[in-house]
Amino acid sequence: MSIFEIIMLVCFGAAWPFSIYLSYRCKTHEGKSLLFLYVILIGYVAGILHKIFYYYDAVIFLYVLNGLMVAADILLYYRNRRIACVVEN
Repeated sequence: MSIFEIIMLVCFGAAWPFSIYLSYRCKTHEGKSLLFLYVILIGYVAGILHKIFYYYDAVIFLYVLNGLMVAADILLYYRNRRIACVVEN
């Protein structure tokens, strides 16, 4: 287990609750990049797979937590895009 890996995941993970909150509250997908969200999610999935296949330790929890937060933000993106389409029509 690397302290630097833990610090990296905690720092990256600290931003997601704010992003999720704003996505939920503002009900807009403006300013979000779906491609960026998917790239980040793929990175977390790769980290999880590395932990499962090569070096399993407790840090996997941080990868899973961050991945779930990114997935929630992706779902909110689609919800907000649907809301915007309904309002426009």
